[in-house]
Amino acid sequence: MSTRLVILGLLRDQPLHGYEIKQIIEEQMGDWTSIAFGSIYFALGKLSEEGLIEMAATEKKGNRPSRSVYQITEPGRSEFIRLLKEVWSEPERQYFAIDVGLAFMNALPVAEVKGYLRKQVNQLEANLKYLDSHQQEQMSQADIPGSAALIFEHSRAHLIAELSWMKEVLEKIEQGKLF
Repeated sequence: MSTRLVILGLLRDQPLHGYEIKQIIEEQMGDWTSIAFGSIYFALGKLSEEGLIEMAATEKKGNRPSRSVYQITEPGRSEFIRLLKEVWSEPERQYFAIDVGLAFMNALPVAEVKGYLRKQVNQLEANLKYLDSHQQEQMSQADIPGSAALIFEHSRAHLIAELSWMKEVLEKIEQGKLF
């Protein structure tokens, strides 16, 4: 659903071809959405079939293959609003692969589990450091909307919570409370 929502949202502003959509997603949304390159073209085809977007033009530059430029239709605008309201209507339940690991951690040596947890802590600390520097870089650009700061803050809050929790789990294991 997020791929459809993002594409419709981007096409609200202006007609775009698939590669432009990919670039915008990578450059402006890459920190907080995981939309694969192939899913963009699949979604464009599906949205077009459903009449939510339409081809506005075909571009050809030099020896490159021609590119279809898409624009949103009125039904597409309605679908965008419906999907957007759906995102806001219910909290999203998160599932974490690490929880499955915790359920079966006693199948591994305690030293190995500690090593994995330390690695997770280090990675989360690095992710937090990257997020902070990337936020400064992104927010200094004039074309980045103010809502991006909220998205960075949301990601930061999750990283801090995950880091804190991961450190607590490691501490409990080091104290012998979980094995």
